[in-house]
Amino acid sequence: MKRSLQQIAEAVGGRLMGDGRVEVSAVASIASATPGDIVFVEDEKHLAAALQSRAGAVIAGEFAETLAASAAGTRSLLIPLLISDHPKLAFARAARLLQERLPLGGAPQQGRVHSTAVIHSSVVIGPGVFVGERAVVGEQAQIAENTRIGAGCAIGAGVKIGRHCEIYPTVTIYPGTTLGDRVIVHAGAVLGSDGFGYVRDRKTGHYEKFPQVGRLVIEDDVEIGANATIDRGALDETRIRRGAKIDNLVHIGHNCQIGEDVVIAAQTGLSGSIVIENGVVLGGQVGIGEHARIGEGVMLGGQGGVLPNKVLRGKGVAFWGTPAQPVRQYLKQLATLARLSKKDKKD
Repeated sequence: MKRSLQQIAEAVGGRLMGDGRVEVSAVASIASATPGDIVFVEDEKHLAAALQSRAGAVIAGEFAETLAASAAGTRSLLIPLLISDHPKLAFARAARLLQERLPLGGAPQQGRVHSTAVIHSSVVIGPGVFVGERAVVGEQAQIAENTRIGAGCAIGAGVKIGRHCEIYPTVTIYPGTTLGDRVIVHAGAVLGSDGFGYVRDRKTGHYEKFPQVGRLVIEDDVEIGANATIDRGALDETRIRRGAKIDNLVHIGHNCQIGEDVVIAAQTGLSGSIVIENGVVLGGQVGIGEHARIGEGVMLGGQGGVLPNKVLRGKGVAFWGTPAQPVRQYLKQLATLARLSKKDKKD
Protein backbone atom coordinates (compact mmCIF):
# COMPACT_ATOMS: atom_id res chain seq x y z
CA MET A 1 0.00 0.00 0.00
CA LYS A 2 1.49 3.33 -1.04
CA ARG A 3 2.02 5.97 1.60
CA SER A 4 3.51 9.45 1.38
CA LEU A 5 6.59 10.18 3.42
CA GLN A 6 4.62 12.83 5.27
CA GLN A 7 2.13 10.17 6.36
CA ILE A 8 4.92 7.86 7.44
CA ALA A 9 6.73 10.60 9.35
CA GLU A 10 3.56 11.45 11.26
CA ALA A 11 2.83 7.79 12.00
CA VAL A 12 6.31 6.93 13.33
CA GLY A 13 7.07 10.26 14.99
CA GLY A 14 10.05 11.20 12.81
CA ARG A 15 11.30 14.52 11.38
CA LEU A 16 11.11 14.73 7.61
CA MET A 17 13.88 16.31 5.53
CA GLY A 18 12.87 16.52 1.89
CA ASP A 19 9.74 16.18 -0.19
CA GLY A 20 6.94 14.74 1.92
CA ARG A 21 4.85 14.05 -1.17
CA VAL A 22 7.17 11.23 -2.28
CA GLU A 23 5.38 7.89 -2.04
CA VAL A 24 6.81 4.51 -1.09
CA SER A 25 5.09 1.14 -0.99
CA ALA A 26 7.52 -1.26 0.70
CA VAL A 27 10.61 -1.63 2.86
CA ALA A 28 13.90 -3.15 1.70
CA SER A 29 17.60 -3.56 2.42
CA ILE A 30 20.00 -0.98 1.06
CA ALA A 31 21.38 -3.45 -1.49
CA SER A 32 18.01 -4.46 -2.92
CA ALA A 33 16.10 -1.16 -2.67
CA THR A 34 14.14 0.30 -5.56
CA PRO A 35 12.67 3.82 -5.89
CA GLY A 36 9.45 2.60 -4.28
CA ASP A 37 11.21 1.36 -1.12
CA ILE A 38 12.27 2.91 2.15
CA VAL A 39 15.47 1.75 3.92
CA PHE A 40 17.08 2.49 7.28
CA VAL A 41 20.52 2.99 8.82
CA GLU A 42 21.39 2.87 12.49
CA ASP A 43 24.94 4.23 12.34
CA GLU A 44 26.86 6.83 10.41
CA LYS A 45 29.13 4.43 8.52
CA HIS A 46 26.21 3.08 6.46
CA LEU A 47 24.59 6.41 5.65
CA ALA A 48 26.58 7.09 2.48
CA ALA A 49 25.61 3.70 1.02
CA ALA A 50 21.95 4.37 1.80
CA LEU A 51 22.01 7.82 0.21
CA GLN A 52 23.68 6.43 -2.90
CA SER A 53 21.22 3.55 -3.22
CA ARG A 54 18.13 3.48 -5.44
CA ALA A 55 15.83 3.82 -2.40
CA GLY A 56 13.02 6.35 -2.43
CA ALA A 57 13.72 7.44 1.16
CA VAL A 58 15.98 6.71 4.12
CA ILE A 59 15.18 6.44 7.82
CA ALA A 60 18.24 7.38 9.86
CA GLY A 61 19.39 8.50 13.28
CA GLU A 62 20.08 12.02 14.50
CA PHE A 63 23.59 11.89 13.01
CA ALA A 64 22.13 12.07 9.48
CA GLU A 65 20.63 15.54 9.92
CA THR A 66 23.99 17.32 10.14
CA LEU A 67 25.61 15.19 7.46
CA ALA A 68 22.77 15.75 5.02
CA ALA A 69 22.83 19.50 5.59
CA SER A 70 26.55 19.60 4.83
CA ALA A 71 26.04 17.62 1.62
CA ALA A 72 24.32 20.43 -0.26
CA GLY A 73 24.51 20.07 -4.00
CA THR A 74 24.98 16.31 -3.99
CA ARG A 75 22.50 13.62 -4.94
CA SER A 76 22.06 12.87 -1.24
CA LEU A 77 19.67 15.82 -0.98
CA LEU A 78 17.49 14.27 -3.65
CA ILE A 79 16.66 11.37 -1.31
CA PRO A 80 14.33 12.42 1.48
CA LEU A 81 15.40 11.60 5.01
CA LEU A 82 13.23 10.68 7.96
CA ILE A 83 15.16 11.40 11.16
CA SER A 84 14.42 9.30 14.25
CA ASP A 85 16.12 8.72 17.58
CA HIS A 86 15.38 4.99 17.09
CA PRO A 87 15.59 4.34 13.33
CA LYS A 88 15.17 0.57 13.52
CA LEU A 89 11.95 0.93 15.47
CA ALA A 90 10.71 3.64 13.11
CA PHE A 91 11.51 1.34 10.18
CA ALA A 92 9.53 -1.52 11.76
CA ARG A 93 6.55 0.78 12.29
CA ALA A 94 6.80 2.06 8.73
CA ALA A 95 6.79 -1.54 7.49
CA ARG A 96 3.56 -2.25 9.35
CA LEU A 97 2.00 0.89 7.90
CA LEU A 98 2.97 -0.09 4.36
CA GLN A 99 1.93 -3.71 4.63
CA GLU A 100 -1.35 -4.22 2.88
CA ARG A 101 -3.60 -6.54 4.86
CA LEU A 102 -4.59 -9.38 2.56
CA PRO A 103 -6.34 -12.57 3.60
CA LEU A 104 -4.20 -15.65 3.46
CA GLY A 105 -6.06 -16.63 0.31
CA GLY A 106 -4.72 -13.54 -1.47
CA ALA A 107 -8.03 -11.76 -2.20
CA PRO A 108 -8.71 -8.17 -1.12
CA GLN A 109 -9.49 -7.80 2.58
CA GLN A 110 -13.05 -8.87 3.21
CA GLY A 111 -15.01 -11.41 5.19
CA ARG A 112 -14.99 -14.76 3.44
CA VAL A 113 -15.33 -18.39 4.47
CA HIS A 114 -13.96 -20.84 1.93
CA SER A 115 -16.47 -23.36 0.61
CA THR A 116 -14.38 -26.29 1.91
CA ALA A 117 -14.14 -24.93 5.48
CA VAL A 118 -16.27 -26.71 8.10
CA ILE A 119 -17.86 -24.21 10.50
CA HIS A 120 -20.27 -25.34 13.23
CA SER A 121 -23.60 -23.54 13.13
CA SER A 122 -23.08 -22.14 16.65
CA VAL A 123 -19.81 -20.37 15.79
CA VAL A 124 -19.85 -16.56 16.09
CA ILE A 125 -17.83 -14.90 13.32
CA GLY A 126 -17.20 -11.15 13.30
CA PRO A 127 -17.08 -8.87 10.26
CA GLY A 128 -14.07 -9.11 7.96
CA VAL A 129 -13.09 -12.61 9.11
CA PHE A 130 -11.38 -14.86 6.56
CA VAL A 131 -11.41 -18.66 6.96
CA GLY A 132 -9.25 -20.62 4.54
CA GLU A 133 -9.53 -23.95 2.76
CA ARG A 134 -10.39 -27.02 4.83
CA ALA A 135 -10.21 -25.19 8.14
CA VAL A 136 -12.44 -26.64 10.86
CA VAL A 137 -14.05 -24.51 13.58
CA GLY A 138 -15.81 -26.29 16.44
CA GLU A 139 -19.03 -25.46 18.22
CA GLN A 140 -19.39 -22.32 20.33
CA ALA A 141 -16.09 -20.90 19.04
CA GLN A 142 -15.83 -17.14 18.60
CA ILE A 143 -13.70 -15.34 16.01
CA ALA A 144 -13.66 -11.54 16.26
CA GLU A 145 -13.47 -8.99 13.48
CA ASN A 146 -10.77 -8.94 10.80
CA THR A 147 -9.08 -12.12 12.01
CA ARG A 148 -7.69 -14.54 9.42
CA ILE A 149 -7.72 -18.32 9.79
CA GLY A 150 -5.38 -20.14 7.41
CA ALA A 151 -5.94 -23.30 5.42
CA GLY A 152 -6.15 -26.55 7.35
CA CYS A 153 -6.43 -24.99 10.81
CA ALA A 154 -8.31 -26.87 13.52
CA ILE A 155 -10.09 -24.55 15.96
CA GLY A 156 -11.63 -26.46 18.87
CA ALA A 157 -14.94 -26.03 20.64
CA GLY A 158 -15.28 -22.92 22.76
CA VAL A 159 -12.10 -21.30 21.47
CA LYS A 160 -12.14 -17.49 21.56
CA ILE A 161 -9.95 -15.56 19.11
CA GLY A 162 -9.75 -11.75 19.29
CA ARG A 163 -9.60 -9.04 16.66
CA HIS A 164 -7.00 -8.64 13.91
CA CYS A 165 -5.33 -11.99 14.62
CA GLU A 166 -3.26 -13.92 12.04
CA ILE A 167 -3.60 -17.70 12.38
CA TYR A 168 -1.43 -19.27 9.69
CA PRO A 169 -2.08 -22.65 8.01
CA THR A 170 -2.29 -25.93 9.94
CA VAL A 171 -2.39 -24.35 13.39
CA THR A 172 -4.24 -26.46 15.97
CA ILE A 173 -6.01 -24.70 18.84
CA TYR A 174 -7.47 -27.05 21.44
CA PRO A 175 -10.92 -26.53 22.99
CA GLY A 176 -11.32 -23.77 25.55
CA THR A 177 -8.23 -21.77 24.55
CA THR A 178 -8.48 -17.96 24.48
CA LEU A 179 -6.47 -15.62 22.26
CA GLY A 180 -6.49 -11.83 22.66
CA ASP A 181 -6.28 -9.17 19.96
CA ARG A 182 -3.53 -8.93 17.30
CA VAL A 183 -2.11 -12.35 18.11
CA ILE A 184 0.04 -13.97 15.40
CA VAL A 185 0.38 -17.76 15.34
CA HIS A 186 2.64 -19.29 12.69
CA ALA A 187 2.13 -22.53 10.80
CA GLY A 188 2.07 -25.81 12.65
CA ALA A 189 1.82 -24.40 16.18
CA VAL A 190 -0.27 -26.37 18.70
CA LEU A 191 -1.97 -24.38 21.44
CA GLY A 192 -3.73 -25.77 24.49
CA SER A 193 -2.72 -29.43 24.22
CA ASP A 194 -2.56 -31.63 27.32
CA GLY A 195 0.41 -31.18 29.60
CA PHE A 196 2.93 -33.95 30.24
CA GLY A 197 1.43 -34.99 33.58
CA TYR A 198 1.37 -38.55 34.91
CA VAL A 199 1.21 -40.32 38.25
CA ARG A 200 3.29 -43.45 38.79
CA ASP A 201 1.69 -46.38 40.54
CA ARG A 202 4.37 -47.54 42.98
CA LYS A 203 2.98 -51.06 43.04
CA THR A 204 2.92 -51.71 39.31
CA GLY A 205 5.35 -49.11 38.00
CA HIS A 206 2.72 -48.02 35.48
CA TYR A 207 1.97 -44.38 34.72
CA GLU A 208 -1.57 -43.02 34.82
CA LYS A 209 -2.60 -39.70 33.33
CA PHE A 210 -3.10 -36.79 35.74
CA PRO A 211 -6.11 -34.62 34.81
CA GLN A 212 -5.33 -31.92 32.23
CA VAL A 213 -8.53 -29.90 32.51
CA GLY A 214 -7.18 -26.34 32.81
CA ARG A 215 -7.00 -23.80 30.00
CA LEU A 216 -4.60 -21.67 27.98
CA VAL A 217 -4.92 -17.89 27.81
CA ILE A 218 -2.87 -15.85 25.35
CA GLU A 219 -3.11 -12.09 25.80
CA ASP A 220 -2.88 -9.27 23.25
CA ASP A 221 0.02 -8.70 20.83
CA VAL A 222 1.67 -12.08 21.36
CA GLU A 223 3.49 -13.76 18.47
CA ILE A 224 4.05 -17.53 18.43
CA GLY A 225 6.50 -19.15 16.02
CA ALA A 226 6.11 -22.11 13.69
CA ASN A 227 5.72 -25.53 15.33
CA ALA A 228 5.76 -24.08 18.84
CA THR A 229 3.70 -25.96 21.43
CA ILE A 230 2.02 -24.50 24.50
CA ASP A 231 0.17 -26.78 26.95
CA ARG A 232 -3.02 -25.95 28.79
CA GLY A 233 -2.97 -25.86 32.58
CA ALA A 234 -3.47 -29.11 34.48
CA LEU A 235 -6.13 -27.80 36.85
CA ASP A 236 -5.80 -24.03 36.46
CA GLU A 237 -4.31 -22.12 33.51
CA THR A 238 -1.23 -21.50 31.45
CA ARG A 239 -1.00 -17.80 30.59
CA ILE A 240 1.10 -15.95 28.03
CA ARG A 241 0.94 -12.24 28.84
CA ARG A 242 0.79 -9.21 26.59
CA GLY A 243 3.54 -8.68 24.06
CA ALA A 244 5.44 -11.93 24.58
CA LYS A 245 7.37 -13.15 21.52
CA ILE A 246 7.89 -16.90 21.20
CA ASP A 247 10.17 -18.29 18.50
CA ASN A 248 9.87 -21.45 16.39
CA LEU A 249 10.06 -24.88 18.06
CA VAL A 250 9.60 -23.58 21.61
CA HIS A 251 7.78 -25.77 24.13
CA ILE A 252 5.96 -24.30 27.14
CA GLY A 253 4.62 -26.81 29.64
CA HIS A 254 1.43 -26.80 31.67
CA ASN A 255 0.72 -24.14 34.31
CA CYS A 256 3.52 -21.85 33.12
CA GLN A 257 3.10 -18.11 33.57
CA ILE A 258 4.93 -16.03 30.95
CA GLY A 259 5.20 -12.30 31.68
CA GLU A 260 4.78 -9.24 29.49
CA ASP A 261 7.31 -8.52 26.73
CA VAL A 262 9.18 -11.77 27.32
CA VAL A 263 11.31 -13.02 24.39
CA ILE A 264 11.94 -16.77 24.03
CA ALA A 265 14.29 -17.98 21.27
CA ALA A 266 14.06 -21.21 19.28
CA GLN A 267 14.23 -24.71 20.77
CA THR A 268 13.79 -23.52 24.33
CA GLY A 269 11.93 -25.95 26.58
CA LEU A 270 10.02 -25.05 29.74
CA SER A 271 8.78 -27.69 32.17
CA GLY A 272 5.56 -27.28 34.10
CA SER A 273 4.63 -24.57 36.62
CA ILE A 274 7.42 -22.14 35.71
CA VAL A 275 7.10 -18.39 36.22
CA ILE A 276 8.87 -16.10 33.75
CA GLU A 277 8.51 -12.49 34.90
CA ASN A 278 8.19 -9.40 32.69
CA GLY A 279 10.96 -8.46 30.26
CA VAL A 280 12.94 -11.71 30.48
CA VAL A 281 15.02 -12.79 27.47
CA LEU A 282 15.69 -16.51 26.98
CA GLY A 283 18.27 -17.53 24.37
CA GLY A 284 18.06 -20.53 22.08
CA GLN A 285 17.95 -24.07 23.49
CA VAL A 286 17.48 -22.91 27.07
CA GLY A 287 16.08 -25.57 29.39
CA ILE A 288 14.23 -24.74 32.62
CA GLY A 289 13.10 -27.26 35.23
CA GLU A 290 9.69 -27.34 36.87
CA HIS A 291 8.64 -24.76 39.46
CA ALA A 292 11.61 -22.51 38.66
CA ARG A 293 11.21 -18.73 38.61
CA ILE A 294 13.08 -16.30 36.35
CA GLY A 295 12.96 -12.76 37.73
CA GLU A 296 12.09 -9.58 35.87
CA GLY A 297 14.59 -8.47 33.23
CA VAL A 298 16.89 -11.49 33.52
CA MET A 299 18.78 -12.51 30.35
CA LEU A 300 19.57 -16.21 30.04
CA GLY A 301 22.09 -17.12 27.34
CA GLY A 302 21.77 -19.88 24.77
CA GLN A 303 21.81 -23.47 26.08
CA GLY A 304 21.57 -22.19 29.63
CA GLY A 305 20.00 -24.59 32.12
CA VAL A 306 17.98 -23.81 35.25
CA LEU A 307 17.39 -26.60 37.75
CA PRO A 308 13.90 -27.30 39.17
CA ASN A 309 12.70 -24.95 41.92
CA LYS A 310 15.57 -22.50 41.37
CA VAL A 311 15.09 -18.72 41.32
CA LEU A 312 17.17 -16.38 39.13
CA ARG A 313 17.02 -12.68 39.96
CA GLY A 314 18.80 -9.58 38.70
CA LYS A 315 17.23 -7.15 36.28
CA GLY A 316 19.60 -6.69 33.34
CA VAL A 317 21.92 -9.45 34.58
CA ALA A 318 23.06 -12.03 32.03
CA PHE A 319 23.17 -15.66 33.12
CA TRP A 320 24.86 -18.50 31.30
CA GLY A 321 25.78 -22.16 31.64
CA THR A 322 24.25 -25.15 33.41
CA PRO A 323 23.36 -24.64 36.15
CA ALA A 324 22.88 -21.03 35.09
CA GLN A 325 24.88 -18.38 36.92
CA PRO A 326 25.87 -14.75 36.27
CA VAL A 327 28.02 -14.71 33.16
CA ARG A 328 30.98 -12.98 34.85
CA GLN A 329 31.08 -15.68 37.49
CA TYR A 330 30.76 -18.36 34.83
CA LEU A 331 33.65 -16.92 32.79
CA LYS A 332 35.86 -16.70 35.90
CA GLN A 333 35.24 -20.38 36.54
CA LEU A 334 36.16 -21.23 32.96
CA ALA A 335 39.38 -19.22 33.31
CA THR A 336 40.23 -21.02 36.55
CA LEU A 337 39.63 -24.39 34.94
CA ALA A 338 41.88 -23.40 32.03
CA ARG A 339 44.70 -22.42 34.42
CA LEU A 340 44.34 -25.65 36.38
CA SER A 341 44.42 -27.63 33.15
CA LYS A 342 47.67 -25.94 32.07
CA LYS A 343 49.17 -26.60 35.50
CA ASP A 344 48.27 -30.31 35.33
CA LYS A 345 49.97 -30.57 31.92
CA LYS A 346 53.19 -29.01 33.30
CA ASP A 347 53.18 -31.34 36.27
